[in-house]
Amino acid sequence: MTAAPPYDVLLVEDDVADAMLIEDALSAHGARNLTKVEDGVAALEYLRDASNPRPDLIVLDLNMPRMNGRELLAIVKADENLRSIPVVVLTTSSAPDDVTDAYHHYANAYVTKPVNLDEFERAVQSIDAFYLDTITKPPRS
Repeated sequence: MTAAPPYDVLLVEDDVADAMLIEDALSAHGARNLTKVEDGVAALEYLRDASNPRPDLIVLDLNMPRMNGRELLAIVKADENLRSIPVVVLTTSSAPDDVTDAYHHYANAYVTKPVNLDEFERAVQSIDAFYLDTITKPPRS
């Protein structure tokens, strides 16, 4: 059996501790090329640079400086070249308006960050297992 190719994940997260937890949870589950940026401006720069690999998944926090996750999600899903990339919002907010707004802007999933460390790790691994191992993705170009 051949090993699956590593997947490219773009993590848009300004909290260093959360980013480390997410990175640990993803790497524990298999080969993942994780690129971390700290806000929407940096994420957009990364996504629009043709020399960067196209991510298989974007994991997006909502509350960040410069350009927040809400603004980035709206831009990504309005962009014909980027809209097909699955975006999972992973944030501390469970506010109904945030959830509704994220889905209104075509987020593929919305996950509230659990406070408990084990639950946090399980949540990230379930996102990883579903989006990177379970679903059928279009062929890489």
